Amino acid sequence: MRIGIDVGGTNTDAVLLDGREVLASIKTSTTEDVTSGIVAAIDGLQRQRAFDPAAVRAVMIGTTHFINALVEAHRLAPTAAVRLSLPAGASLPPMVDWPQRLVDAVSGRSYLVHGGHEFDGRHIAELDESELRKAAEDMGAAGVRSVAITSVFSPVNAEFEARAAEIISSQLPDVAVSLSHEIGRIGLLERENATVINAALRELAAHIVDGLAASVTGAGISAPLYLSQNDGTLMDVDFARRYPVATFASGPTNSMRGAAVLSGLDTCAVVDVGGTTSDVGVLRQGFPREATTDVSVAGIRTNFRMPDVLSIGIGGGSRVRGDASGVTVGPDSVGYELTSKALVFGGDTLTATDIAVAAGRAEIGDPSLVAHLDRDFVKAALDRIAADVSDVVDRMRTSSEPLPVVAVGGGSVLLPDELAGSGEVRRPDHYAVANAIGAAIAQIGGEVDRVYVIEPGRREAVVDEAKQEAVDRAVAAGASPASVGIVDFDEVPIPYLPGNATRIRVKAVGDLQLGA
Repeated sequence: MRIGIDVGGTNTDAVLLDGREVLASIKTSTTEDVTSGIVAAIDGLQRQRAFDPAAVRAVMIGTTHFINALVEAHRLAPTAAVRLSLPAGASLPPMVDWPQRLVDAVSGRSYLVHGGHEFDGRHIAELDESELRKAAEDMGAAGVRSVAITSVFSPVNAEFEARAAEIISSQLPDVAVSLSHEIGRIGLLERENATVINAALRELAAHIVDGLAASVTGAGISAPLYLSQNDGTLMDVDFARRYPVATFASGPTNSMRGAAVLSGLDTCAVVDVGGTTSDVGVLRQGFPREATTDVSVAGIRTNFRMPDVLSIGIGGGSRVRGDASGVTVGPDSVGYELTSKALVFGGDTLTATDIAVAAGRAEIGDPSLVAHLDRDFVKAALDRIAADVSDVVDRMRTSSEPLPVVAVGGGSVLLPDELAGSGEVRRPDHYAVANAIGAAIAQIGGEVDRVYVIEPGRREAVVDEAKQEAVDRAVAAGASPASVGIVDFDEVPIPYLPGNATRIRVKAVGDLQLGA
């Protein structure tokens, strides 16, 4: 047995699975401290289907904690960005394109130091260790608690980042250090941004992961705890402490993975209608299609692994305004206050949930409290939701081929049975908790993304080497060796670089190896 939990802005969903069979599922309100919501969800599973906590082999949690902390610029550690790039790479300093409020929130300091590599591993300049020691001294005096180190082309050669980390850690042993080659992809500024975000969240990550672990052990469960990553795979708690940025898109990713399992479709569009937003993504081979361009997070351009997801402000808690001649739904939402503010719960705010109940699509709260709503107005609101979601699905298509649509999430009752241009909308069993199911069935992954210089006649050997490294990384992260396979492979020649340079990206995935 395993437990999957997904903590959203409005609801905390939990499922108890035996293999792929759903034994129990529950939806509870997300609490402000989050952990008590998780405890309540586990208690709810126990009441629904009594189980022995010792029989649970693993607990998987997807959480929005970290992305929310960044968006709200809340509880971020004082952070320094060290870039190894001189004499090149000085024209655009670190954090140059950040919103000022976030620079202030991380007390952002930046240092430029000699070092870095060319694309083929040659040195731009030797690492100047005295510059690093002087920078570390300044950081200590300024009260910096987390450091992000970025070197030019470090995904090709990480030696300078590793040495810089040693030097800074020897002078500032209590400071957390994040290295860019472990976080982002090729592309200096975007990789650096992702690393600085990660560094700023390190303290919060330790606090939150400890809280999540305590809420699970408090329920008598001693099984290992895993957190969901952006790409639909899992990481253990130690990895989550070091790389909180890897959890940013775990909500929509979990829903998409859950939709794949529940619907039996491995290529489709998934519409996840939650309490606050509707997230639309595309599955390829059962995994979310990844964004190929830079992804903006809280107004900051980054290039770490993120699913290609479009979100719109339509959910069960969305405020509804207007009349039958013109209706708007969202983008603002009552969020986790739905059960006190929506009309069907005795509140005074008209929400999309009230529209669903008035239309007979949902049975929650007191239907008599929305019986007065005009039929034409209700229909106009549902038509507006259908049109907005249909438009987003259309924008996610990359060919003229129709994409099957799978609707999941508690708010998916708002969608019609058919979407214009996409045909039938499928709602599989347990659709309301697809995100928790996605977390529970998630696998372990390993990825390689690097620029290789391919000598004549050696392409096959280089590709095999990259694939093997991805497999080895998946196994090292906890995948069962026999189950690991390659699920994504991309090879792009880079004509503007000499030496037959080629960017190769490989992703391997396998089942979690559970202990006895």
